Amino acid sequence: MPKDPSDMPDSQVTPDPKLEKRTRRVFKPEYKLRIVQEANACKHGELGALLRREKLYSNQLSDWRREYAENGLEGLSKSSPGPAPSKTAEQREVDKLKNQVQKLQNELAIANDCLSIQKKVLSILDRSSNGSTQ
Repeated sequence: MPKDPSDMPDSQVTPDPKLEKRTRRVFKPEYKLRIVQEANACKHGELGALLRREKLYSNQLSDWRREYAENGLEGLSKSSPGPAPSKTAEQREVDKLKNQVQKLQNELAIANDCLSIQKKVLSILDRSSNGSTQ
């Protein structure tokens, strides 16, 4: 016999908004500069504690240090995720068009070969029909 609905525990799940979808963290240039300065001021053994406290990775800090050394505060403001694109949009478009032209040229070569085969077959048929009437 089934249990009464009142005896069953509440099975409703309430989603936690913090756990729904994690997004990429975005760091402001001022924050990056502050962390780089704090890291430079750290003594031996204190850098790990700084990174743990700020929940950062050592490669982030080394990237920020390099960007700051190369371009100053403007270097810290750029932070596009992922590797830099190797080709510009125009170069990608040119490559796409070149591939398209190559494909069409191959199709044209195949069509021309088919036409030449048809011409040869027609020539052979003409010769055989002319030869049989003679």
